[in-house]
Amino acid sequence: MIVVAIIGTLAAIAIPAFQHSLARAQVARAIADLRAIQIDIDIFELEHNRLPVDLAEAGRAGITDPWGRPYQYLCFAAAGKNWKGQARKDHSLVPLNSTYDLYSLGRDGETAGPLTAKASQDDIIRANDGGYLGLGSEY
Repeated sequence: MIVVAIIGTLAAIAIPAFQHSLARAQVARAIADLRAIQIDIDIFELEHNRLPVDLAEAGRAGITDPWGRPYQYLCFAAAGKNWKGQARKDHSLVPLNSTYDLYSLGRDGETAGPLTAKASQDDIIRANDGGYLGLGSEY
């Protein structure tokens, strides 16, 4: 009985620590993926003098985030005049980027335009035109 109690206690300590480490690793992978996608978009822009319309045009069709969902990309030039309404926004409701948005929906798979929304807190975002890559809650 004592052995079972010890094993249960160790499991109660180890499982949450493992889940936390796994979540941090997933965020780190999403950040690395966004960095690689951003480089591919930059290369495409240098070669074609314009941004790609979608990720497929940049050679990144079908790439998924650590949670199995496709990365989100919005080229403002392709979005037309109303791109500011579709763009991701910071806490002051100012667009995060000036040319395109690139992000993961995060663990919960939900998002909203402004980072102040609860659904956006776990999103992995690109902001400041690539100067920031990380969690929406930390921006």
